[in-house]
Amino acid sequence: MKQLKFILIALCLMMMTACEHKDFCYDHGGHQERIEYEINLNYDHSWEYGIDGNNYWINHWQPVWGLDYDAIRPEEPEGARVHIYYNDEMESERNLRKKGSSVFFLNEGYYDMLFYNNDTEYILFEGTTRFTTAYATTRSLVRSTYRGNSKITRGTKETTMTPPDMLYGAYIDSFEVKKSVETQTLDVTLHPLVYTYLIRFEVSKGAEHIRQAKGAFAGMAKGVNLYDGRTSNEVATVLFDCETIGDFGVQTLVKSFGIPDYPNPHYTRGDRQYGVSLEMLLKNGNFQQHDFDVTEQVENQPTGGVIVIKGIEIDETRDESKGFIIGVDGWGDVVDVPLPL
Repeated sequence: MKQLKFILIALCLMMMTACEHKDFCYDHGGHQERIEYEINLNYDHSWEYGIDGNNYWINHWQPVWGLDYDAIRPEEPEGARVHIYYNDEMESERNLRKKGSSVFFLNEGYYDMLFYNNDTEYILFEGTTRFTTAYATTRSLVRSTYRGNSKITRGTKETTMTPPDMLYGAYIDSFEVKKSVETQTLDVTLHPLVYTYLIRFEVSKGAEHIRQAKGAFAGMAKGVNLYDGRTSNEVATVLFDCETIGDFGVQTLVKSFGIPDYPNPHYTRGDRQYGVSLEMLLKNGNFQQHDFDVTEQVENQPTGGVIVIKGIEIDETRDESKGFIIGVDGWGDVVDVPLPL
């Protein structure tokens, strides 16, 4: 009896040892020699890309905007995640330190890999079980006072959503693992999949009447494909809060996935419209919304940049609240609704 117990304990220990490196230890087509790998992660800290791929505003920055160009650059994340695919099917995932990982093992063969930061709050990931369907979006958001943008065709019909938080990503398709007796190093640079717009509303008359401001950015992409970085062709409006109110008017930073269906070799100007709305609660309790068509500015800045709207006049006697009870605390009925996974 004691001998039988000893055998059972030995078998359990053998099974536990065999499972110690389960993730990243694959066996396709029989037993193969495992190759040791180590991942090193780096990050591209750009917050804007022009149509030509260059950062335009770094050489055209205006001190009057009150902040430095470099102050907008996204920080490195707290950590990252990698998905490993074989024949387009996900085999495993692992959380990594922000600069990389400890050693792991792969068998010989071809793999696809997806990398992204894992410290997001509002990002929703969908379709990650397959390399070619992995997708990131954000949560839907409803604001009772926002009635759509009257200056663009789709302005009243779009889904409204919260701005995404910072998302870095990288993909490697058909990565070949070759036989080696030495530890291999895989260097990966994660690039932004979320970009920042500085939006500035310059008020020529009545700026002193603004008590609080919010806004909406219409015509933007609803999400992004993780496996190639192309934005979705689905359109959405990003609702945002305005951070700075002064004598000049209102200014804020807004994150988004950029314009829809981009980068796209068939992209041409004039195919889409983009609009910005400014909602204002005035000091006398009145509410106003001003809509603007910013298509020309956004076409030249598909993934982040600066949008300036000039010559806004505010008549403090005009009230567009239409029955809404609007206060500084809890402006309107805001509902955060997770999209279905």
